Amino acid sequence: MTEREYNQCVKEYADNVYRFILKNLGHEADAQDVVQGAFEKMWINRQQIQNEKCKSYLFTVAYHQMIDHIRKNKRITLKEEFKEEIKVTDQQQHDTKKVLNEALNKLTDIQKSLVMLKDYEGYSYQEIGEITGLNESQVKVYLHRARLLLREYIVKPENVI
Repeated sequence: MTEREYNQCVKEYADNVYRFILKNLGHEADAQDVVQGAFEKMWINRQQIQNEKCKSYLFTVAYHQMIDHIRKNKRITLKEEFKEEIKVTDQQQHDTKKVLNEALNKLTDIQKSLVMLKDYEGYSYQEIGEITGLNESQVKVYLHRARLLLREYIVKPENVI
């Protein structure tokens, strides 16, 4: 991959990678760090990357760095109950985006990633398999199970909009 091809890859896929990582992590600064790390790794290894595979390589690296970030942060527990701005309210808000985000947060990290890659970003099962390191059958099964969990959560009476 040449410098020009690298820059073209950045132009074409930076927003997609950022949206995917941000939706999974839910924190802008962390998403920016992960995406920056993915582009840095791609720059360092650009000589070994074929231009046709830059999208797959970029998403694969970003996905793995996101998983590493999640694992690292799971070891660090923050006491959010001490924050005064977090208050419990009795009012149920039936906000579609809120319900969908809550439903997505009920999924495992891999399930959430698969749903985001397929339904939000529009990747094929094969592309998702390349990104995540799963085979196509595993992607289909995990995605099916994730969708079942989402449907089960969303149709609960308290979540119906």
